[in-house]
Amino acid sequence: MTTTASVPATAKSGFRSRRAVRREAQRQEELMSTVPLRLYGLRKGTVNFITVLCGLFAIFTLAPIVWILINSTKNQANIFESFGFWFSRPFVLWHNFSNLFQDVEGDGIYIEWLGNTALYAVLGGVGCTILSTLAGYGFARFSFRGAKAAFFVVISALLVPITAISLPLYLVYAKIGLINSLWGMVLPSLVSPVGVYLMRTFIRGSVPRELLDAARIDGAGEVWIFLRVVVPLIIPGMMTVLLISVVGVWNNFFLPLIIFTRENLYPLTVGIANWANRAVSGGDANVFPLILIGCVVTIIPLIILFVVLQRYWKSGLLFGSLTG
Repeated sequence: MTTTASVPATAKSGFRSRRAVRREAQRQEELMSTVPLRLYGLRKGTVNFITVLCGLFAIFTLAPIVWILINSTKNQANIFESFGFWFSRPFVLWHNFSNLFQDVEGDGIYIEWLGNTALYAVLGGVGCTILSTLAGYGFARFSFRGAKAAFFVVISALLVPITAISLPLYLVYAKIGLINSLWGMVLPSLVSPVGVYLMRTFIRGSVPRELLDAARIDGAGEVWIFLRVVVPLIIPGMMTVLLISVVGVWNNFFLPLIIFTRENLYPLTVGIANWANRAVSGGDANVFPLILIGCVVTIIPLIILFVVLQRYWKSGLLFGSLTG
């Protein structure tokens, strides 16, 4: 009896010792990954000051979102009469949510706006990612005359605000028939100087030239090399560009405002702004709760997309910051 009782005790103690070893190894790894402040050349007071500034910036950024979330649970009277950063009765979140998809006139136009926004974001985001990847690969791994000049021209597009080209863009669209057209929204969304820069930087750091030369020596074609060798190595960078471009198209307001004149083609940004204008002018009653709950529904898909692609987005940006 003594021998049989000692076996479980020995196994239990061995399990505890292994668990203790794993905890110690994790602690040592955390200590090794933590860089002392003195190596940054910063004092503790400076770090505390920067932390406070970051906290204030976070409050400034999150305060409007919190206000929208809280007030989407109120009726129109409580939105104006109660404290904006606290709940009030009656709690009508689900009532507002059900009314949202009937909207003001009962024709469910919000569903059309949501579908339009998703379509524009998917087509523009995927297309932008593909073009940015191809352009970044060309600038990073091919040498041709005028490569640097062409890259600087692409990056210089960041200096041109959309308001400066709105009138020429509208006139060109009117000439070629792209007003109130799907492609009028998608085609400008395919071009992203930031995406090209990120992919060029990422490819330079993650795709060695020796690997490409070895594939060429083995007789592989350029298309095969790009699809089977390069793409698997740059997935984090591509997902980063995809996230940035989708969010950019989803939140785009000025471009659809100038090219769409039909309400059934509006994205969410222009549609909700149209509701707000009608509410301010006094043409519609009880529309403010729909505007707020509509903003909440607009934010949710982006949060889900960010959570899904977060690990790619973080590694892609960090890699781009560590490479020249």
